[in-house]
Amino acid sequence: MKNEIMERFIKYVQVDTQSDEASSTVPTTPGQLELGNILVEELKAIGMEDVTMDANGYVMATLPSNTTKKVATIGFLAHIDTATDMTGKNVSPQIHENFDGEAIVLNKDLGIILSPEAFPELSTYKGQTLITTDGTTLLGADDKAGMAEIMVAMNYLLQHPEIKHGPIRVAFTPDEEIGRGPHHFDVEAFGAEFAYTMDGGPLGELEYESFNAAAARITFKGNSVHPGTAKDKMINANKIAMEFHSHLPADEVPEKTDGYEGFYHLVSLNGDVELAKSHYIIRDFDHDGFIARKLRVSEITKALQAKYGDENIVLEMTDQYYNMKEKIEPVKEIVDMAYKAMKNLNIEPDIRPIRGGTDGSQLSFKGMPTPNIFSGGENYHGKFEYVSVENMVKATQVIIEIARLFEQEAE
Repeated sequence: MKNEIMERFIKYVQVDTQSDEASSTVPTTPGQLELGNILVEELKAIGMEDVTMDANGYVMATLPSNTTKKVATIGFLAHIDTATDMTGKNVSPQIHENFDGEAIVLNKDLGIILSPEAFPELSTYKGQTLITTDGTTLLGADDKAGMAEIMVAMNYLLQHPEIKHGPIRVAFTPDEEIGRGPHHFDVEAFGAEFAYTMDGGPLGELEYESFNAAAARITFKGNSVHPGTAKDKMINANKIAMEFHSHLPADEVPEKTDGYEGFYHLVSLNGDVELAKSHYIIRDFDHDGFIARKLRVSEITKALQAKYGDENIVLEMTDQYYNMKEKIEPVKEIVDMAYKAMKNLNIEPDIRPIRGGTDGSQLSFKGMPTPNIFSGGENYHGKFEYVSVENMVKATQVIIEIARLFEQEAE
């Protein structure tokens, strides 16, 4: 199993599937279709049924039931795309067998080092096989680790018919990293009563709470005049953008919050004297807190409009997804089953809120409750990303055990 997971994972990460928020196509980048086609061929090769990829790049397949019991159809999902925070092109995965717990030189020429001093959890992986970047790209374990785990789990179940299970559906989705993954996901066609995303981080993570999320884009219009004759004439759009930001609480940002704490995150700020644009994401687990955060952004906008003119500050704010806890708690037995599967495998479940989003956030509100399970990686979205092969194996075993338990406990 270990070798198969490594082979599949390394193959997947070498395909550039970075999504593109500026694109209007579905999926947003051609590499996602390229990897989707690879997955289709692999699913057929291992013996999965009803293998499809639609025009939007959603790959689906079925592992038929091998039991006479009536078992609910369950799903397992992972996303094909990688994050936009750092390039996913020309990924060169580096394998470190029997990791010694010390600093890893990712790129000698650039002086890029993955160290326990900067990332204390690194030392806990001593003795394991780690796959890292070469320091110039992200790795793509988010979520190609999940993809590999689902593929290997399905292949294992097909090769071991003595393990009884009900019908299983798998799906690989595009554009999750830009929040569009579920937009064209056909829940009815997928046909699962509930599902699990294999899209978490370190060993044991089990999540069924997510942020309520919104995006805010603010355009600031100024008036550019030669600085030598600008007195009482120039309006600097950059400075208005800075003024806007100064009204947000300085400590309610990602780098200063954790647990159930929400935040405002300035994703990008671009501009000049004439025109500036800010992009924020707004996050809060609590519904009332989420409403209050959006209201604060609106009130700051109105205050600055009163100062500089309505037409000079334009706010576009849209909800992205909501806390999936609302939809999962009524069927919390699906979380309990994943918990039991981990305990059976001597994995200590770590139930925590997702400080981010997964496809499950939106899919839960589309009628398919979908909690999230670890896939084994650390430091997602950047050059210091790495994944433990041993933990990918354990995630694969969790998939298999969940399938077995649902059949075992069915009437």
